[in-house]
Amino acid sequence: MARDGFPDNPGAWLTAVGKRKAIDTFRRHRTLAAKYAQIGHELEAHSTLGDGDDAALDAVSSEEIDDDRVRLIFVACHPVLAMPARVALTLRLVGGLTVPEIARAYVVPDATIAQRIVRAKKAIARAGVPFEVPMGEDRLSRLGAVLEVIYLIFNEGYSATVGEDWVRPELCGEALRLGRVLAALVPDEPEVHGLVALMEFQSSRLSARIGPAGAPVLLLDQDRRTWDRLHIGRGEAALARADELATTRGPYALQAAIAACHARTFRPEETDWDELVALYTALARTAPSPIIELNRAVAVSWASGPAEALALVDILVGTGTLERYHLLYSVRGDLLDRLGRHGEAASEFQRAATLATNGQERTLLSERARVSRERC
Repeated sequence: MARDGFPDNPGAWLTAVGKRKAIDTFRRHRTLAAKYAQIGHELEAHSTLGDGDDAALDAVSSEEIDDDRVRLIFVACHPVLAMPARVALTLRLVGGLTVPEIARAYVVPDATIAQRIVRAKKAIARAGVPFEVPMGEDRLSRLGAVLEVIYLIFNEGYSATVGEDWVRPELCGEALRLGRVLAALVPDEPEVHGLVALMEFQSSRLSARIGPAGAPVLLLDQDRRTWDRLHIGRGEAALARADELATTRGPYALQAAIAACHARTFRPEETDWDELVALYTALARTAPSPIIELNRAVAVSWASGPAEALALVDILVGTGTLERYHLLYSVRGDLLDRLGRHGEAASEFQRAATLATNGQERTLLSERARVSRERC
């Protein structure tokens, strides 16, 4: 069949398209049915629901939230659990992420997440939590957890924890779809639009993040002509909406503004690194995190030089909070390389490669270690 114009046999083409659509719909319904069964089984593992079973299951089918996956996320994100526990449980049961993938998101050992999920299930059973879709204020109280779930699903797609694929576009696409559904559901919540903006901007460069053989392509090496301008335009619109709804940017809107700084430039040398440092500083105040501080150090390295950034990274190393996070040593290796300390850089890249659990990323870091050693 030709790519453009009319197909040679329109009838056969329509039949084939219809068949594929039917298969896709069947698979989607089958997957969702399995998810319903799984979450019901998991949440009821330690207790038996009473006479309200049918009503609770009917509530899950409520037309108030016209998307099966979004309904399930709201159901699982119950406020009886602390935020980390409800997000971990929802990522496992609804998002389909593995324990190692969730652990990487929080930079904690796998056992910590496994225990968190088990305790969350027990807490739900003890509290006699009904299996139903929240409404009104109850729904709004779960919104932060729902946003975090969608955000972490996207992150796993953007930079895969394990396997040989560095990028998992299907996860990014699903997270973005969920974000758009949520934005339509709660159109006056600025952080929902901030998250959608962030995912749009990041989605614009998904194809540029991997080379022909699947190897990672770092930001400064990407061909920005291949960045998807449609995603960027949508990101700009969502960020503008977030800014319109709030006088102060929240964490997702700030991250979207950071992504926008990159998306608005066609050459790396045009990047406004001072603006990026300011945005990361604001983000660190709003949502303190050692990973944000590490990213801020990278921006500082381009705004003020690698020596100043290395001092910031060494403070992070000293705290021990990111000792299992491979990118800490990757960033440190890059800064040392730029300072001409190639032997030390090689050691840091090798340490990062040892900690990396994604095959493509491990190969990239090992190669950087080899190149640094050759420069000694």
